Amino acid sequence: MVLQVSRRSLLGGCAAGVAQFLLTRRLRAAGVLDPATGAPGQLDVSLAALSPRILRISIAPVNAWPVDEELGVVPQPQAVSLLHQSHPAATKAPWGKYQIQVDEDPLRVTVADANGTTIQQIQFDADSTAIRFPLGDAPVFGLGEGMPTYDLHGAKDAMRNGQHRPDLRLNGSRIPIPWLMSPAGWGLFIGQPSGSFDLSGPEGLFRPVEAFSTRNVYLMVGENAEEILRGYAELTGFPHLPPLWSLGYQQSHRTLTSREEILNEAATFREKQLPCDTLIYLGTGFCPSGWNTGHGAFTFNQDVFPDPKAMIDQLHSEHFKVAVHVVPPGDFHGTIHDTGTAAATPGDAVSYWKEHLPVAEAGIDGWWPDEGDELSVYARLQRNQLYWDGPLSVHPDRRPFALHRNGYAGMQRYAWLWSGDIDSAWATLAAQVHNGINTGLSGIPWWGTDTGGFVPTNELTPELYLRWFQFSAFCPLFRSHGVTWKLRLPWGWDLGTPGPLEGSQRLGANWPPPDELHDPQVEEICRQYLNLRYRLLPYLYSSAAQTHATGLPLMRPIWLADPRDQQALRRDDEYLWGDSFLVAPVLQPGASQRSIYLPSGQWWDYWTNQQTEGGKDVSRPVDLKTIPLYVKSGAVVPFGPVRQYTTQPVDEPLELLVYPGADGRFTLYEDDGESFRYEKGEFTRIVCEWKDRERTLILHVDPTGRPAVNRKIGVRLAGQAAATTVTIRGRIMEVKLQG
Repeated sequence: MVLQVSRRSLLGGCAAGVAQFLLTRRLRAAGVLDPATGAPGQLDVSLAALSPRILRISIAPVNAWPVDEELGVVPQPQAVSLLHQSHPAATKAPWGKYQIQVDEDPLRVTVADANGTTIQQIQFDADSTAIRFPLGDAPVFGLGEGMPTYDLHGAKDAMRNGQHRPDLRLNGSRIPIPWLMSPAGWGLFIGQPSGSFDLSGPEGLFRPVEAFSTRNVYLMVGENAEEILRGYAELTGFPHLPPLWSLGYQQSHRTLTSREEILNEAATFREKQLPCDTLIYLGTGFCPSGWNTGHGAFTFNQDVFPDPKAMIDQLHSEHFKVAVHVVPPGDFHGTIHDTGTAAATPGDAVSYWKEHLPVAEAGIDGWWPDEGDELSVYARLQRNQLYWDGPLSVHPDRRPFALHRNGYAGMQRYAWLWSGDIDSAWATLAAQVHNGINTGLSGIPWWGTDTGGFVPTNELTPELYLRWFQFSAFCPLFRSHGVTWKLRLPWGWDLGTPGPLEGSQRLGANWPPPDELHDPQVEEICRQYLNLRYRLLPYLYSSAAQTHATGLPLMRPIWLADPRDQQALRRDDEYLWGDSFLVAPVLQPGASQRSIYLPSGQWWDYWTNQQTEGGKDVSRPVDLKTIPLYVKSGAVVPFGPVRQYTTQPVDEPLELLVYPGADGRFTLYEDDGESFRYEKGEFTRIVCEWKDRERTLILHVDPTGRPAVNRKIGVRLAGQAAATTVTIRGRIMEVKLQG
């Protein structure tokens, strides 16, 4: 199914160009039988360097040959044969600065660095073509969303997709991806979406669903995690650049009572000056009265949307985007046929998208495709692409937005992901921190949770909601959603009611305590973090552009700065947010202190501007208003004025806040935030380079983009009240700062 050629399908290929070599071996393997004679057969094995960091190992039993590409892998350049061997002896071959050795018994491929140190060794079992590889001493990450542990040493996983209890309550949906990576300098993608992993011993094992099946195994190597993640992006596609509005606050709804409620709630955001960009409406079925008439329906519910075009136009006039929830009939069965191949019947997908057109033409800006757990992995990825190509067929120069619960490797080219129907509980909040980090390391950067948790428990209090809200303010997706949805409004904890109690999700009559439904401080603290999120939009959007260009996620493990730091390698309760911030969510009720590990170097407390030397644990006092935030020395952080929506015009200039103590740099990126014109050079990119000894900030305007002549920018040092306003006059300018 292809409605339109995906931009990222074209742009996300291997950046390295022509492959370096192709090595082909035909090896006799006991246990693989020739189907014609019944005699021991042979394995065909070939190796191809797709880039300086990607090695493809292809294996197939007799009379077969591996497919060139698997599901999720973008088209790769044709490999060029520089070496051909057919004798059974061990063979060595150079691969750039690496050395490859192929041995026959057992059949294995070893990659070593220039010093002869083994980086990874991949062995194929001759009787099943199962794959074995050493895990090493460093932590191992990946396998997609919803893994129960941070370091995957000791894990066993059946690659079972979907929402399954009891794991769902804590870890969320499981989105299996056959990808592993290690800070030791390797990543491994197995070109089979079905099988099982056993990481319980010193050696990892992947068992395919079908023995003797053809497959490709891709080994990524690099000096650091950034190179490994870039290799994964070259293989499966670089993340799409989302529209700017999708990085603003998103408010979800469930049971709706009237047209007036919908419009009044939108007006309340503006009247209270609570920044918000997107309103998302659940469909009827999971609640008694949603935007449509039932699961799979594309007809508006006349009780609440009697004049949908006029209502959406009014919401647009108040600068809200509108997204709607979609559940295909029969959980997609019978709509797109599950053929078990890489592409289902194209006509089905095209026909199904046509059902969306009346809603799209009413002015809908985004989609929330729910369900899909029982789809084949092929159909899941196809569905991700459907909600990219479909909207582009209506608005070719408007970046799509779709929030999915299912997907596979490559979905980052098209989609956002949320972690599913998790519980409102403190343990769940803590689990979502390492879930978000690991999902990013699994190649899916555009991720988030239901703020507050989806299924209410007796742990859902104003305190838990605020701690979750603070965490979500530093997730790629900042969306509030859940049963008893009125409590997911920033002012909802002062309404005196939790909102509709829906179906089987009804709460006990004694919960929540009435006094907790009159807590005005929740709104004020939510406002504080909404304002901060919107002030940081220049930083956030620039970081999103970095993700789009490199594959490096927004939520990053703190060991990324130094993979040799053993303390950092084990911390799963804090993370880096882009290049400059360290975020330490408060994960315990009633906390007055938060223990934080700061990696080596000097760090600034964002709230107090106090400086702390890293490489150690620190204990920071916290109150209900505070999530610990640290900024590394040398950071240059762009701040904008507070806005009520992402594109609101403002008079105040952007401000660059410099945190001295080390040299550093940051790349400020801007475009129109909506179209694909940035691909044609309609963007501004300014490299902000801080030289600490000279107390000088150098601004380099990228000549391949738009000039920034006469642009006014405020510049100040952290801890100083007054900013110096400068005007950019050319491609390079220097700003001297005192202090």
